[in-house]
Amino acid sequence: MLYAILCYNQEDVICAWSKEHDDEVMEKLGAVQAKLAQEGRLGPVARLMPTTAATTLRKDREPPLVLDGPFAETKEQLLGFYVVDCDSLDGALDIAKDLGKVNPGGSYEIRPIALFNPASPEFAGT
Repeated sequence: MLYAILCYNQEDVICAWSKEHDDEVMEKLGAVQAKLAQEGRLGPVARLMPTTAATTLRKDREPPLVLDGPFAETKEQLLGFYVVDCDSLDGALDIAKDLGKVNPGGSYEIRPIALFNPASPEFAGT
């Protein structure tokens, strides 16, 4: 089963990290990612640009409205995500816990994925 691990944190805090601190966190996350990749359980990983680079399409009106910025104001913003292949939710939670040990603050939201149009046949999941 494929799971998305959505990474949330306070964007202003993360953006205030020094380059050295950010590099250190990314290196530690890279070690967790390398282990998952070696096990064949790591799918796409993305680090999103800040919400100031976002554009939102509000489709609940006609014509749809295009806005600069994120959809909603919140304390934590979606900063990136992982796609992992696990036998169960418990397995995905274990990965999120490993990521959390090396990435300070924030939260992870774990959701099962129902593939609509997989990017690569070799990572199609079940």
